[in-house]
Amino acid sequence: MNRYIAVIGGDARYIELIRQLQIVPNTTIILVGFDKLEQGFIGLKQMELSELEAEKLDVVILPITGTDKEGYVETVFSDQKIKLTADWFGRLKKSAIIFTGITSPYLTEKAEQTGITLIPLLDRDDVAIYNSIPTAEGAIMLVIEHTDHTIHSSRIIVTGFGRVGNTVANKFASLGAKVSVAAKSIRDLARITEMGLTAIPLDKLADFSSDCDVIINTIPALVIDQKVIQHLPSHAKIIDLASSPGGTDFAYAKQRGIEAFLAGSLPGIVAPKTAGKILADVIKQILLEERG
Repeated sequence: MNRYIAVIGGDARYIELIRQLQIVPNTTIILVGFDKLEQGFIGLKQMELSELEAEKLDVVILPITGTDKEGYVETVFSDQKIKLTADWFGRLKKSAIIFTGITSPYLTEKAEQTGITLIPLLDRDDVAIYNSIPTAEGAIMLVIEHTDHTIHSSRIIVTGFGRVGNTVANKFASLGAKVSVAAKSIRDLARITEMGLTAIPLDKLADFSSDCDVIINTIPALVIDQKVIQHLPSHAKIIDLASSPGGTDFAYAKQRGIEAFLAGSLPGIVAPKTAGKILADVIKQILLEERG
């Protein structure tokens, strides 16, 4: 049985994702929002959303950012405005699957109203752990670009010890940085200590920020607040890896003259081919399991 997949919008990661899906047998791939792409895809249909027969689709792949609050999707390779309306969602098969990176209230609501399966890929442990590798490499790149000292012997504080924080802390430590990690749970603090790193209770972060060259945030909540920023040395940098709007008081950092970077999409910037393959591999595995 042939499976119809529509890829609607997306960034550089999606070029590799589409290439990977092309080799899946019994699959027809339709592209929407790729009309400005310089390198075309041989044998694939490109069309506008109005031409797409939603009723035929088995799979819809949306950009990493999903939709905004009005239903518009990101189109890096097109000047088209693409809006997924309630009527459009209602035309999809009940058995259809929608893949996105992260969801939004609008997207979640429309999926619930129509009973369609919605899979936010970045919520999955496998995707997040694989993605943490290019994220950590991107953070290393930013530190090299924006500091005038080596990573070796630098004083790095990582906030958060989840899937990304763990990898970031490990990679910087392997380069000889003096890494401290701020976390909430006693379990995480114990693991951080066991790894030979300095454990900081998250609520005590401001007491340690004066002894820091770079602070790297992975927590999607305001943790790099005025108290923490007040004590940072003037040369310190902040790299925020959390999803927009991040976990940093950027306005206060600017007021203090501290450089702060919101860098929540590093995999798509530093390693789009790898990031696209990660997404494609997981999508293929889910579809294989779903087909049984």
